[in-house]
Amino acid sequence: MDVDARLLDSVALPGARELVCGLPFERPGAGRNRALLLHGAELEVHDLAVLFAGDRAPGAVFPLPWPGWGGGVHSVAPDGAFAAFSGQRSVRAVDADGTTRWVYGHACWDQRVGHPHTGDERQVCPGSESGSCRVSDDGRSVWAHVVLEAGDDPADYQEGWVVLDARDGRELARLPLPDSVASGSWHLAHPDGVHMGLCVGMGQDGVLVYWGRREGGELIVHDELNDGLDRILYDVHPDHPGFLTLEHNGNDLQLHALDGTVLAENDELRWDHSCGFLDGDTVLATSDVGYAADPEDHTTWLLAARTLEMRGRVRYPGGAADGPVRPLGDGTWLTYDATTDTVHRWTV
Repeated sequence: MDVDARLLDSVALPGARELVCGLPFERPGAGRNRALLLHGAELEVHDLAVLFAGDRAPGAVFPLPWPGWGGGVHSVAPDGAFAAFSGQRSVRAVDADGTTRWVYGHACWDQRVGHPHTGDERQVCPGSESGSCRVSDDGRSVWAHVVLEAGDDPADYQEGWVVLDARDGRELARLPLPDSVASGSWHLAHPDGVHMGLCVGMGQDGVLVYWGRREGGELIVHDELNDGLDRILYDVHPDHPGFLTLEHNGNDLQLHALDGTVLAENDELRWDHSCGFLDGDTVLATSDVGYAADPEDHTTWLLAARTLEMRGRVRYPGGAADGPVRPLGDGTWLTYDATTDTVHRWTV
């Protein structure tokens, strides 16, 4: 069954592609979606409701602590009071006025053995590896994927997951990640306010997925999906009990309980890296044209959120070309028009 898409809003914005093709949005409150865009040496914070109302000025702007650093995934506190930056050799919290709140130093993400550091914290090493951080939805802690140890011997290298006090950067809990040799990573906050997700991309070596919670000074994790190293963490929704993953080659979509149990699966098509919860009852996903036997199979699909059964194919007005989608969880989704650097917001 075809389902018609209805255009709600459009906005042209430099860097707009990242709103659709970048990492998952931060959702600091019910019904709110907030996009973080890194422009040069500044991190811009855009509330989507304000953006699509016509105000393209960012709600807040934070200076990047290391002007030459282009890696890492950063985060902003729910109230906008500070930003947490994931750097090459530290996690740094910066207040809204640009002053440094605290610094949590760690070993260098550049995995070259024994490379020198000048002592200048603005030094950027050539390696492309990086980590990520995420401010908890209550604003009280910062979760960060960091390098715990690195030295002259490759055997000394070890990554880890730490939870930091948002007030002063004090380490509250840590967990070594002995299997992780990351190219990059990102966090996804669970709406239960307790669990945090971490997805670690390791290039050709696969993907790691963790769900963690802090109990006192310990970090307790579910890592049952890591036996196959082949699932990418994509989305979670407050009105749905599971989380959504994609097999890294696009062979199937799956829904899981926090302990990794598969609740539903769809392997009817080869899926593209573009999916998420449209709302608590519906998943939106795109099929991969590169592997489709029939060009008609490359399109945007609606799936039942609890069974992942096909509900219908999305039909855009005027024959608009299908492409990547960014479901927002509130019944709407975004697409991107590269010819005009414009983002469109749709509903069914």
